[in-house]
Amino acid sequence: MKDIKIFAPATVANVSCGFDAMGFALDNLGDTMIFRKNKDRSIRINKIEGAKLPFDIYKNASGYVAKKMLVDAEANFGIDIEIYKKYKPGSGLGSSAASSSGTAFAINELLDRKYTQLELVKYAMLGEEVACGSQIADNVAAALYGGFILVRSYSPLDIISIPTPAELYVTVIHPQIMVKTLDGRNVLPKKVKLKKAIKQWANLGGLVSGLCLNDYDLIARSIEDVIAEPVRKLFIPHFDLVKESVTDCGGLAAGISGSGPSIFALSKGQEQAQKVKEAMNKVYQDKGIEYNLYVSKIGMEGVRTL
Repeated sequence: MKDIKIFAPATVANVSCGFDAMGFALDNLGDTMIFRKNKDRSIRINKIEGAKLPFDIYKNASGYVAKKMLVDAEANFGIDIEIYKKYKPGSGLGSSAASSSGTAFAINELLDRKYTQLELVKYAMLGEEVACGSQIADNVAAALYGGFILVRSYSPLDIISIPTPAELYVTVIHPQIMVKTLDGRNVLPKKVKLKKAIKQWANLGGLVSGLCLNDYDLIARSIEDVIAEPVRKLFIPHFDLVKESVTDCGGLAAGISGSGPSIFALSKGQEQAQKVKEAMNKVYQDKGIEYNLYVSKIGMEGVRTL
């Protein structure tokens, strides 16, 4: 194989109660990337469309992951990379994770699948560190594994795939403002009352159980974040109105995607997900803020070859 073209999905991390431990992939929103072998063993980013990102491979998540993997594998070739971003960085939808995980997947294919899936997550986490300052696994694991995942442990790294109900859909509204991941982390409380922590743990357990049991009512009851959402929602205009509109029209529940500003909502069935889209649109249409709306099934395949 001399070249490969891949799709790297957008992802929703945290999923409200699963802060830094849970995520899922979208099916129809993500980036396209092309990787071509070269003989001079250089790592080059030749094209970036859709976002202003650095071409320096040590400052670009994709370039850094490619460099690290090829050096570790003692590869006898280099890589030329093209990146086509379909949604903006700072969206809360795992933009850097798409670059990192997409690169890890593609380089592994060009290396005849030298690395395991868990090893690919570790390499993709290095890209997250370049882009965001932290080796966080929730977005990249969701992108690589597909479906819902749980990061059970970081030391050692342990990723658990969670069953996904067949009729589960996600609707996302992305206000065209930027919330930096670092800003979203800086507002988090340094201490959490035990009562709140217990409620958060219980909600996460309920969400995992609801997914495994195809219990949509349990999923709806469990998507509640009592720790990060109360402070992070202040960065997102009209968050409470959007959240209220989702449940009023029959959606299961809504929350902040990653650190925001995107808001995700889960629904049973595509028809209901479209109703949620219309409800979100009504909230934002007269607010003077540009926004994008997406409806997608949960992306069970994750990163894939095109």
